[in-house]
Amino acid sequence: MDGQVLDFGVSGFLRFSNLIMYDRQTESWWQEFGGEAVVGDMTGKVLELLPLSIVSWKEFKDAFPTGKVLSKNTGYDRPYGLSPYEGYDSFGSAPLYQGPSDDRLPALERVVAVIIGEESLAVPFSVLEKEPVVHYSLTGQDLVVFYKKGTASALDNFVLAEGRDVGAATVFDPNLEGQKLRFRADGDEIVDEQTGSTWNLLGQATSGPLKGKELTPIPHRGSQLWFSWVVFKPDTIIYKG
Repeated sequence: MDGQVLDFGVSGFLRFSNLIMYDRQTESWWQEFGGEAVVGDMTGKVLELLPLSIVSWKEFKDAFPTGKVLSKNTGYDRPYGLSPYEGYDSFGSAPLYQGPSDDRLPALERVVAVIIGEESLAVPFSVLEKEPVVHYSLTGQDLVVFYKKGTASALDNFVLAEGRDVGAATVFDPNLEGQKLRFRADGDEIVDEQTGSTWNLLGQATSGPLKGKELTPIPHRGSQLWFSWVVFKPDTIIYKG
């Protein structure tokens, strides 16, 4: 930020059930949603948002067989792999949340959401289960959303790996080397209509004429609970299928 590398810790505070971080250099407080400093010397500064995909270990391992993995051997006695939030995403309302509500979707509906300019879009997982590939244009930006089953909820079972399958969603620019690709679901696979190449959740062509090519990822929230998105973006457009 402004030529300075900040490192962050957990403040212990929440705002609308969303994490407040602090940086150790200035002790400013930062909202995790949007990456904006809300208290302290850095107030008003906004961190750059980078693309991040929340996918299963299998999906990552297949895509990046030499990828690095954080070790559980940290020197601290922590119950890694266990959830303190067992059953959180099965409640009718969000536990501990105090703030405005938006009943267009259930509070704990998972969405994949994106902000382009002044507009925002949310695509519910309940829609993606029926329509695993979604094309959309938001303020002139072409988007394609991929969805696949096979990723466990981290908010369901006490043992994370045994959480129910809620799937995963990712967002990309469908334009590749000057050509706008059109994608569709073919069984459990995602293929482009122009070449019939097969694509994974991380935007990589895994077979066909385009094998080895990669789509440009669009920064997004890949498994966001509706209540915790819409409180910050109340004018969000909902894709209904």
